Amino acid sequence: MGLLRELVPGATSIAVLVNPNRPGVDSQAAQAQEAAQALGLALHILKAGSARDLDAAFPALVQLRAGGLVIAADALFTDRREQIIALARHHSLPTMYEFRHFVAAGGLISYGPDTLETYRRTGILAGRILRGAKPADLPVARPTKFELVINMKTAKALGLDVPVSMQLLADEVIE
Repeated sequence: MGLLRELVPGATSIAVLVNPNRPGVDSQAAQAQEAAQALGLALHILKAGSARDLDAAFPALVQLRAGGLVIAADALFTDRREQIIALARHHSLPTMYEFRHFVAAGGLISYGPDTLETYRRTGILAGRILRGAKPADLPVARPTKFELVINMKTAKALGLDVPVSMQLLADEVIE
């Protein structure tokens, strides 16, 4: 959320889109509220549990005058990424995602676990299980490598100036 705030310094409110059908959504919303509060932002939680809900959420964001949107990690949102990116573009809404494939498809910015590293680590654990290790004996693995990806073409279309410091921090800048 801080990265999105840096991209849109004049924003006074941010929205988070969550899937109400996902377990742990209340915890996700509480964490977002805490982060927004720390940044001095008003937070709007929008819920979308279907493709139709997504279409309805974006006009609501415009009415709320949200300065930006954070898309929570969810399989529905990943499956509907083209729809979400098109809606964000249509409504000129700076939007942040958790995964790089959103930015590669035209989204603005992502910060989240490096999926290739996550898959590699998953493969290592699967290999250990196939060689006889008991799953209960394996350590719980959390992501250790995160990546920041910025789409400069999308930033330009939104009229955003991406600070040089943010570009230098990025793992990838898509021109």
